[in-house]
Amino acid sequence: MPHTEPVAIVDIGSNSVRLVVYSGSPRIPSIIFNEKVLAGLGASLAKTGRLGEEAQERALEAMRRFRLLIGQMDVKRTRVVATAAARDAENGDAFLDRIRALGFDPEVISGEMEGILAGEGVLSGIPEAEGVIGDLGGGSLELAEVGGGKVGRSVSLPLGVLRIGEPNRKAEARVRATLREALEDTGLGARGRGRPFYMVGGSWRALARLDLIATNYPLAITHQYRMAPSRPEELRKMIRLLDKADPRSIPTLTASRIPTLPAAKLILSSVADELEPSELVVSSFGIREGLLYHQLTEEERKLDPLVEAARDAGRGLSRFGEHGDLLDRWIAPIFDDPPERARLRLTACLLADVAWQAHPDFRAERGLEMALHGNWVGVDAPERVMIAQALWANFGGGRSLPDKAVAALCTEAELERAALWGLAMRLGQRLSGGLAAALERSRLGCADGTLTLCLRAGEEALYGETVDRRFRRLGSALGCRTRVSTL
Repeated sequence: MPHTEPVAIVDIGSNSVRLVVYSGSPRIPSIIFNEKVLAGLGASLAKTGRLGEEAQERALEAMRRFRLLIGQMDVKRTRVVATAAARDAENGDAFLDRIRALGFDPEVISGEMEGILAGEGVLSGIPEAEGVIGDLGGGSLELAEVGGGKVGRSVSLPLGVLRIGEPNRKAEARVRATLREALEDTGLGARGRGRPFYMVGGSWRALARLDLIATNYPLAITHQYRMAPSRPEELRKMIRLLDKADPRSIPTLTASRIPTLPAAKLILSSVADELEPSELVVSSFGIREGLLYHQLTEEERKLDPLVEAARDAGRGLSRFGEHGDLLDRWIAPIFDDPPERARLRLTACLLADVAWQAHPDFRAERGLEMALHGNWVGVDAPERVMIAQALWANFGGGRSLPDKAVAALCTEAELERAALWGLAMRLGQRLSGGLAAALERSRLGCADGTLTLCLRAGEEALYGETVDRRFRRLGSALGCRTRVSTL
C-alpha cells in the first residue's frame, strides 16, 4: 500500500487530551508522535455538570503546544474530536469555542458514534474480534457489538472513571443498575453472553498491566492480553496496596493512572458479572484508530494488519529491497501450515532481513527483540513467540529460544514448526544473497522423505559450502534426505 503524509488526531477526552501523529501504510500507520496531558476535564462533571476552569486551562495549554508541534511536523491533515466531557457539560460549547480560537476545528462525537468508532478501532487491531467491546473513559463507557468485521449496536453510558464518583458500594449499585438496564434494552447482554469482551481505554490497560505484574507474565504486552472474567475482582487487594507503594517501583504503570484503578476495577467487575463474557481481551486500539479505519475502503480493511506492518518494517530495513513474499512462497512448498499459521510464517519472512545492520554476533537478538516487542497488532503473545523463534533460527540463534519462560507460552510443536521456518528462511537468504533473483529461479520441495533443491542450469555454482551446510541442516531437522537437482 502507498505511504501517506502524516495525519494528526487530537482526542479531547474526559480524562486526557492527547495528540497522536500517524504516518505510513493507511491500513496500519505507524505512530510517530504520541503525547497526552491528563487535564481531567470530566472531573467536576458529576457534581457540577460543568468543566472546571483549571481543567480547561490545562487542556488549552496542551492544545497550544499541540498546535505548534503539528505545524512543525508539517502535518497536512488534522482531526480534532471531543467526547463525553465536552458533549455533556453545560459549558462544553464555550470550551470548544476557546479551542476554535486556537485555530482548531473540533467536532463533538455522539455517544453512539463514539462506540462505533471504538468498535472499528478494535476491528482494526483484532480483525477476528467477535463479541462486545467496551471503551472506558473518564466521562463515559461505550458498549458495542462486533463480529464479522462489522460494528453492530452501540450505546453510551455515563459511567466514566471520573464520573461515577467515589468507587464505593453505593456507586457500584448505580453502575450495576445502569449496566443491567442498558444490556437488556439494547440486547447486548444476550448477544455478548459467553463471548469475549474487548477492553478499550487507558484505565483498563493499566489494570491489565497490573495483572501482568501480579502473574509475572513473561511478555509484558497488553494488546490482546487475556484475563478470566473473575480476574478484576481478584486484583482488588493489590489495587489497595498501590496507595502505599512508590510509583517509581512500578515502572510499567503510569503514576497518573493509579488513582483511576479502583473505579476502573469496579466498572470492569460489574461488566463481567452482568455480561458474563467468556474472557476479557485488551485492545490497545480504540477511537483514534477507529477514526482512521473508518476512512478505509472495504478492500483496505481486509488487509492483514500484522502482515502489512511487517511488510512496512521489512521494506525500510532490508538490504536490497523487501522480498519477503517471495521468500515465503519459496519455502511454502515444504510446509502444510493452515492459514492462521501461514500468516505468521509470512510475517517472519517479511522480517527476514531486518537485522543485517546489527553486529553479526547479535543479529539473532535483534530479530528476537523485534518479534517480541515490536508494536504489532493482530497477533497475541504465543504468536509473537512463534515469529520470534523463526527469526531466532533465521539469524543463526538455533532452534531453542534463550528465554524459557517466553518459550513456554507456546507448545513444543509450535516452537519446532517456527524453528523449521527459520532454518528454511536462513537457507533461502544464503542461497540468494538476500536478493530476489536466485529465489525466482530455483525451487525447494519435499516429497517421499527427500528435501530437494532445484537450481537453474548454469547457476549450479550458487550451491556453495555454506549453502550446503544450511541445506543439510534443514533436511536433518525435517528428518529428510537431501538432493540437489537442475531445472
